[in-house]
Amino acid sequence: MPDPEAAPPNATDLDRENRILERRLRRLEANVQRMEEFQDSNSTLMSSLLRDLEAERARSHELLLNVLPQRIIDRLNAGETRIADRHDDATVLISDFVGFTGISSELAPAVLVDELDALFRGFDAICNETGVEKIKTVGDAYLAIGGLAGEGAAGTAAIAETALRMIGVVADHQDHNARWQVRIGMALGPIIAGVVGVSKFAYDVWGDTVNLASRLETTSEPGRIHVAAVLAKRLQSTYVVEPRGSIDLKGKGPTETFYLLGRR
Repeated sequence: MPDPEAAPPNATDLDRENRILERRLRRLEANVQRMEEFQDSNSTLMSSLLRDLEAERARSHELLLNVLPQRIIDRLNAGETRIADRHDDATVLISDFVGFTGISSELAPAVLVDELDALFRGFDAICNETGVEKIKTVGDAYLAIGGLAGEGAAGTAAIAETALRMIGVVADHQDHNARWQVRIGMALGPIIAGVVGVSKFAYDVWGDTVNLASRLETTSEPGRIHVAAVLAKRLQSTYVVEPRGSIDLKGKGPTETFYLLGRR
């Protein structure tokens, strides 16, 4: 209880108490403001870190797409540890540049790489547009597959379209630093596809169909698309194919082959 004999506070005392309370209130408000600013700073920092993390994830995904098809990335993300599939109806395309050894000895390294890069970028763009799967480049060779997603005849048609457009890309490149010509071999049949390696993993394909496409490429003529008989039979209703006759293929012996000339 207040002391009844104590003197009531005068105006000076009340003013002093008010100033003390005001200073305490200002300090409290300043502390609250600093806490809010600290929280805002942390929130801004967290948002920035999350944006950087998402950007890094996107970059990592883009890099993975340069190595693996999207459906394979999805399977790995889902927890699969071994990717090994059989595809019974795949169409294999292998291309190779004619006289590349001579071209590589004539051009400066930077010029050679620029030329190859321009050509392969053109091939990549075609594969993206036709929906076929680019598997890899090895030296000056280019390997692509149609039908890995189960498209069957549609995958074959996509590969045929890819091959015809690749011939066009190379033909349009003739005004550059070398006389570029391409040979293409195509075969239809079963293949095995899977991911191999650890630190530098790769998605690759194997099988007799791949070997046959390679033999057809090797024995093709410059600027032409050399195809096996079973593939020519599938294509002939919508594409023009021309019999080449019997060719002696390494590991195969005499084999009936055809040239793909264009669309009907």
